[in-house]
Amino acid sequence: MDQDFTDFTKCLQILQKKIEEKGLQIDLIVTLGGLGGRFDQTMASVETLFHATNITPFPVIVIQESSLIYLLQPGKHKLQVNTGLEGSWCGLIPIGSSCDSVTTTGLRWNLANQVLKFGTLVSTSNTYDNSGTVTIKTDKPLLWTMAIKL
Repeated sequence: MDQDFTDFTKCLQILQKKIEEKGLQIDLIVTLGGLGGRFDQTMASVETLFHATNITPFPVIVIQESSLIYLLQPGKHKLQVNTGLEGSWCGLIPIGSSCDSVTTTGLRWNLANQVLKFGTLVSTSNTYDNSGTVTIKTDKPLLWTMAIKL
């Protein structure tokens, strides 16, 4: 295996191979851990979410204690946030490049065709509007993060 990839990325490669070999039917991959401790390791987990799009067709979600992250691909997304497992905060973070057009509904502070970019605007410490659904339309990959109750 290539040392240019993290252990997390290598695990996804092995997992995808096993899924294909065994013909497993799954909806998504949930990873427990990878967001605590060293900041460089946390960022490596985020980078793995970018690699994941070339490794597996399944969504990859990372959960650590009371946080969840998921890399949204360009397009429109509909998230159900009425399960009772959601915490009070959420955020949208442009990772890798700026997002030139982000529109949301279902958040307390919605975005309307706004640019998300470090040094300009990063949507953190947001919350929900109690509609139970969040929609996000983005032109570039965008990291969704939210509090969860376990």
